[in-house]
Amino acid sequence: MGHWLYRNIVEPGKLPLLLALASFVLTFVITRVIVRMIRAGKGPFGNVKAGGLHIHHVVPGVVLIVIGGFGAVASSRYGFGACLCAVVFGIGAGLVLDEFALILHLDDVYWTEEGRQSVEVVVVTAALVGLVLSGFAPFGVNDLSDQELQDRGGVILTVVVNFLFALLALSKGKVRMAVFGVIVPFVALIGAIRLARPGSPWSRRLYRRRPRARARSWLRAYRHDRRWSGPRRKFQDWIGGKPDDELARSLPEHR
Repeated sequence: MGHWLYRNIVEPGKLPLLLALASFVLTFVITRVIVRMIRAGKGPFGNVKAGGLHIHHVVPGVVLIVIGGFGAVASSRYGFGACLCAVVFGIGAGLVLDEFALILHLDDVYWTEEGRQSVEVVVVTAALVGLVLSGFAPFGVNDLSDQELQDRGGVILTVVVNFLFALLALSKGKVRMAVFGVIVPFVALIGAIRLARPGSPWSRRLYRRRPRARARSWLRAYRHDRRWSGPRRKFQDWIGGKPDDELARSLPEHR
């Protein structure tokens, strides 16, 4: 394990990236735990306010991103300074993306249906950074054997092919399958060969004069959403907390 870590993480200069990813995920988890405790009225935590203004944690997150980002640019990939800046950047990114939905909608939608987008963005970000960190790319690793070069080359070719299928799946409106298809083999292929979702660029362009294809597209999308929306919501609720209903959002602020 130590040898693999050195050859694939430390030697190529990926240790700061590993620290940034770890601090990013840990910050998101801790933040969600604290916010859910505040929501439930438990623990010693409370909302941060200044002069009656609710300070969302995206604010310190932006500050930490700026500090960590500029610090990382000013330092090399190696050394304590780079690692420290990576941790600071990861913490800031975790705070910012935890409130991604608030930035997107310019509204406090943290505990609404729209707030689920923050959880999705965090999961996708962690997955993509994990792909970069995986060490399959033979860049920065010295003295690779022919077998190691062949193995890594095969993985890179697979990722490239998956990426092309992911672009096709994206044009069909299958965003999640497109994103995770870059990481998980055959996911993007499934999204690429299946019918496009209604309203997607592929559907608007190629199903315009094909009423049967449009009807099948609408029916499949309806059946898919009815089958998977429940489990997806439960998974998102398990990670980020269940959104408020309309009545709860009409009451005074509780977060």
